[in-house]
Amino acid sequence: MPTVLLIEDDDESRRATSLLFGRRDWTVFQAGDGAAGIELALKHRPDVILCDLLMPKANGFQVCRAIRQQLQPTKIIVISGRDYGVDRASALEAGADEYLLKPITWEILSAAIDRVLPTPREPLAPGEMFEFHAPSTRVKLWGVRGSIPVPGGATIRYGGNTTCVEVRADGEIIILDAGSGIRLLGMDLEKEFEDRPMKLSLLITHTHWDHIQGLPFFQPAYNQKNQIRVLGYEGARAGLAAILAGQMETPFFPVSLRDLQSNIAIEELKEMEFTIGKVRVQSKFANHPGICAGYRLFTSAGSIAFFPDNEPYELLKLHIADRDQTNIEDAREFAQNERAKLVEFLLGCDVLIMDAQYTDAEYEKHIGWGHGSLSRAVSLALAANVAKLILFHHDPNHDDNAIDDMLERARLLVLESGKAMEVEAAQEGSEIWLAPKQHR
Repeated sequence: MPTVLLIEDDDESRRATSLLFGRRDWTVFQAGDGAAGIELALKHRPDVILCDLLMPKANGFQVCRAIRQQLQPTKIIVISGRDYGVDRASALEAGADEYLLKPITWEILSAAIDRVLPTPREPLAPGEMFEFHAPSTRVKLWGVRGSIPVPGGATIRYGGNTTCVEVRADGEIIILDAGSGIRLLGMDLEKEFEDRPMKLSLLITHTHWDHIQGLPFFQPAYNQKNQIRVLGYEGARAGLAAILAGQMETPFFPVSLRDLQSNIAIEELKEMEFTIGKVRVQSKFANHPGICAGYRLFTSAGSIAFFPDNEPYELLKLHIADRDQTNIEDAREFAQNERAKLVEFLLGCDVLIMDAQYTDAEYEKHIGWGHGSLSRAVSLALAANVAKLILFHHDPNHDDNAIDDMLERARLLVLESGKAMEVEAAQEGSEIWLAPKQHR
């Protein structure tokens, strides 16, 4: 049964419209002001919202912006007595799908609903939604580079696409970041699923461009059969949905986020632990400009941690203390405490995908840029008893030979430590498999 939310401060008009929908077997929710409408929209996630412009507590423009940031699939029809071109344009810019004038007939309203809602499909039969079920957890690297894509012969072995990792575990397909590598992932998924619908979860660590720039080119987002859940934390200056939409607005891109046909739900995370199906996810804020998180995914076959952007505090805090002439010991103690917290978060991790953008010499020239060095990444992984370390977020100035040298150095550091830990440099297209845990 379709659902509609009526946001209208005129009680008589709202009741009359409710009766029209009720006679046609719609489930109707009602709100008498904009703030209540936003609350009901987020709670019930209706198929269609009818919204007035001039209302108490939140006007129609504010309602459109607030709802559009959280509910991409929901269609919004503004119904107003104001026939000003600027109002129509502002409503559409704020996120409305249609703008209709009062008074309105059911025929006009019904035609507008038909225009904005996708063609109805028969309900999915049990089991029709394809889910990935495998006895193991698979991690596949689709983009391993930092900052900017660097295609060409010098990066052909390790790859030039920016950050994107696919994790398949316990019936879920979880994508970590949406750098340019997600375009290749999308093409691969289209070939695999063909006409079957997909259910995907996309975890965004942060909204710097190299971590979201591939989303407009992700083919599954253009298919209305697919369900895509996007999760991440609010940015320093804007909400997650606003930032993702912003990179697709004119003059930057010809197709807007709300024109994508898949069922995209963008959710701003508030908690530091949540679940995606049977996969438990813990998050921890990383040391990187703005709001940036790292994630640890706990699957039935083991855990994977993903920290593509993180600058260790050790040298950074000492550098700041020296620059500002503050207490060196206080700075050292703070850095040690923060490192201990991160070690605890990563303790016993099966796979750690970690920022190792700079050589140690390069890092000396880039302190405060928000990225880590090779030796610090290795030291952290060893302290946390990580089983396998993946050196990630390769610097755009590093060619394949430079990454070979860094990998050799990392393995030597592990050998010198006397501990057993695998180390690999992230390579586009490579896969890591975790076997199921054996229970006795």
